[in-house]
Amino acid sequence: MPERGLHVHPLFLVVGVLSSLTGTLFPFLAAVLCALEHECAHAFVAKRYGYSLDSVILMPYGAVVSGDIAGIGKKEELAVLVAGPLSNLMTGIFFVALWWTFPETYPYTELAAQISFSLFFVNLLPAYPLDGGRLLRLMLSPLGERRAKIIGTVVSALVSFGVLAFFVWSCFHTPAWTALAFSLMLLAGAFGGGGSYRRLTFSREASFKRGVEERRVALSADAPLKDALKFLSEEKYLTLLLFEREEFLAEMSEEEVLSALQNGELSTPLKRFL
Repeated sequence: MPERGLHVHPLFLVVGVLSSLTGTLFPFLAAVLCALEHECAHAFVAKRYGYSLDSVILMPYGAVVSGDIAGIGKKEELAVLVAGPLSNLMTGIFFVALWWTFPETYPYTELAAQISFSLFFVNLLPAYPLDGGRLLRLMLSPLGERRAKIIGTVVSALVSFGVLAFFVWSCFHTPAWTALAFSLMLLAGAFGGGGSYRRLTFSREASFKRGVEERRVALSADAPLKDALKFLSEEKYLTLLLFEREEFLAEMSEEEVLSALQNGELSTPLKRFL
């Protein structure tokens, strides 16, 4: 798994140089920024549920955040998946609304709006590794992991062949080379795997040497484990003060919270871990 931070695939640099030579650098950079917004939205929502999506790779076709959300609750997984496309949709709507108030901004924002809407619709395609493919597998999960994976792979391959057929058709007019690259990416994703999200864990060795502030948070003992995750931070040491019927019940240390993440479900009440 890649280390934390922003990484650049070698082909990304190649595409960047080619776009500079062909006069399409600005559209290329606009697409990269929209893709980064998409992945950051995934990471922001995932962190609220205890997952650390902190490795983003710039690819020639956009950006990807590493990881696999195995083990997360279905509702939480759904929230993480839709966060990316919704962020692009909201951005596109923002630009359209902006044109009503400031029509003069249209020439400068038209491209960004088009890319935002494109990312929204493209990511809804039921093909892995797009968000639509992950959503398909999530909906098929009641059938079992093996069947869901097989059906997801077949559907992803069919979508890939459909895009490839469009490329073949375009060759009789103006070849759509981006469609060819996209179909190959979908085909690779159909038979490939994802990365792996990491549970939110902290190494306190360095922070304890320099000193770290404590954060004390009062919370109902009946609150689910997932409600405690939003208070976790590498900058502050967490101590939960658990109350039941407005009476103090017990304290829960950060170590106990992190241990509960490994051993319990996100919907389990905090008092079950005492």
